[in-house]
Formats: sequence, C-alpha cells, structure tokens
Amino acid sequence: MKILVICQYYSPEPFRIADICEAIVKGGNEVDVITAYPNYPMGKFYDNYGNGKNKDERINGVNVHRVFTIPRKTGPVWRTLNYYTYSIASSRYVSHLKKEYDAIFVYQLSPVLMAKAGVKYKKKHNKKLVFYSLDLWPESLVFGGINKNGLIYKHFEKVSNKLYAAADEIYVSSKTFVKYMSAKKGLQNKKIIYLPQYAENIFKPQTAPSGEAVSLTFAGNIGAAQSVKTIIDAAKILKDENIYFNIVGDGSDAENVQKYAEDLNLSNVKFYGRLPLEEMPEIYGKSDAMLVTLADNETLSMTLPGKVQSYMAAAKPVIGAANGETPKIIGEAQCGFCGPAEDGKALAENIKRFLNSDKSRLGENAVNYYNENFLKDDFITKLISSFR
Repeated sequence: MKILVICQYYSPEPFRIADICEAIVKGGNEVDVITAYPNYPMGKFYDNYGNGKNKDERINGVNVHRVFTIPRKTGPVWRTLNYYTYSIASSRYVSHLKKEYDAIFVYQLSPVLMAKAGVKYKKKHNKKLVFYSLDLWPESLVFGGINKNGLIYKHFEKVSNKLYAAADEIYVSSKTFVKYMSAKKGLQNKKIIYLPQYAENIFKPQTAPSGEAVSLTFAGNIGAAQSVKTIIDAAKILKDENIYFNIVGDGSDAENVQKYAEDLNLSNVKFYGRLPLEEMPEIYGKSDAMLVTLADNETLSMTLPGKVQSYMAAAKPVIGAANGETPKIIGEAQCGFCGPAEDGKALAENIKRFLNSDKSRLGENAVNYYNENFLKDDFITKLISSFR
C-alpha cells in the first residue's frame, strides 16, 4: 500500500510517528510524510534544517518532505504563526500532489490544524482518512488559558469538529478520549477506537541498579503541562535522604525548572538536557524507578503520557503525580504509586512508599502489563488493517 502521512512533527524531533512510519515500511508498504522543518521543543530550527535545507529526505525507508514553516520560538504569537504556516503550506502542497495513495494517516498532536492537508487530499481523491488523536481539540486550548466561552475557543471548536468529522476512523490514545470524542457534535456515528501508544523496541526489561543510593528519573519534554516543578518540590522535602533525582529532557519550561532547583540549592537533582533515544536505555538501567508528572488540568488528566509505556517496557516501577488516566493505569498495572497532580508532598510520600515496597515485583508487574496491553506489533497490525 501507499500511505500519505500528515504530521507537523517528525524525526529528528522526539515523536513516535517516525518509529510508526518505519514499522509500516518494514511491513512492505510505501510511506510519504509531509511535515515541517524540525524546531520542537526549543522553537528554533535544528542544525542543517530550515530555509530549504534538507527539504526532501529519505529516512530509514520513509520519504519525508518538509514544507515552509515559521519556527515556534517563544510566546503565543510565534506559536500561532508556526501552526498556521504549516497548515497552509501542507494544504497547498497536497493540492498539487499527482501521486495517488491508498490511505491518508494523520498523526494528530497539537494543533489540530495540522490535519487540514489530510482532509484536503481525502476530499480531492476520495481516499480513506485515519486519525490518531493524541491531543484533544479544542480542549487543549483551555490549558493555555483560553476561555471556553470566548471567541477563540468557539472558532477552534468549529474547526476541530469539522476536521474530526472528515475522518473515516479516529484512533485515540486514551480510554477517556473515546467518551470525549463520542460526545462531540457530528462524531456520534464515527468509529472511535482505543489504541494505546507503545514503546520503541529499544526499551527492554532491565534489572534495578545495585547500591544504597536510590536513583529516580524523569524523561521527556519539560513544559508547563509536565509540571516538573512538582519533582523539585519533592526533592526539596527529601533532600536529606539518600535519593537522587535525574531530569532528562528539554522544553519551554526547562530553564525555569532548573533555576528553581538552583535557587533551592538542591544537590540531589541533576539535569541532563535532551539525550538521543539510543542513550535512554542506559539512563533507565541506572534508575530504580521512573517519574511521571502532569499539571492539574482536566484535559491533561484524560491523557496517558507516552513515557509511561517506555517505563513499563523497561520493567521499571512508576511513581507519579497526576490525575485521571495516569493513576488509573498505574493502579491497574500495580507497578507503582501515584498521587494528585502538582502535589510535591504527596509525591515525596509515594517515593517513601516505594522505598519500603517490593521493588522487583513492581518492575515485573510493569512489564507484564505492558506485554498484555501495549505491544508495538499489536499497534502496527491494527493500524495497517485500518488502512486496508
């Protein structure tokens, strides 16, 4: 089959869409991706990209075309320009595409505007359109401070409803998303299917490190949504314990979080910055448990961060501070402990609970739950079946 993939983000940006596309290619299919010049999460183009550089690439068998995009930089104005330039440029590009595809796949993160090119191609060529929705729109705007009763929210409500309604099937990464999507205007008769994320094959079960000191690791994007400050609050409470916190990643809130830790003069917190995916298993191997935190927000509580699957695949206990779907999954798996979002005190208490727990059993529970619910082969099989 020939699959057209629409997503504003792609390798070398840290999103799972590249791994998905490469797996589809390995299954004997042809994949063309229309994406933007990489600039996430720091808001500036990666080296050797932008201004026409590496506009067309072949990455591990996947054909990648990058359209004009203004980098997101910092602030709402630049981010809005970034969103709209990709939406407009990708839609214009597909309107001139002469190549015919068997299906269109939209890997939908924020913003939902990125889906416009996929909808445009579907309408012109009457091909099947499949969404994989990881961010809810317009609900995601509320976290950014947009009033639900305001004109901006209502505008994007119309836009998102129209885009979602154009899909033939909508896969969602959280069970809570199914209820939300099913209730949206115009989607009552759509096929909305739960398809949880998986972890890349690079993550394998690892034993806990030996030693008296306890090492806890957060890995991933560091933005307002992740509320990594909650980890620093817990580290402050536990500063006299033999516990060390590793923060691996980068993002819009990274400098603020690091300054917060420095102002508290914490010697038990270390920042590594963003590391290549290939180095992450080694980081996991040196960790006794992994950390997941989210901001206290209704929309965010519906999501299950993709890092949770990676943690579980590596057979690592999970300790969290989040509401909604995340504590539900950790509880079902019996692989760790989770308290309320943005509650550093509760996180510290759960870390103490972890110290007195059967750590090896928590790790075994994690990987067992992963194998039963989140396998990559199951994900790819369902997706390709949908394209057919």
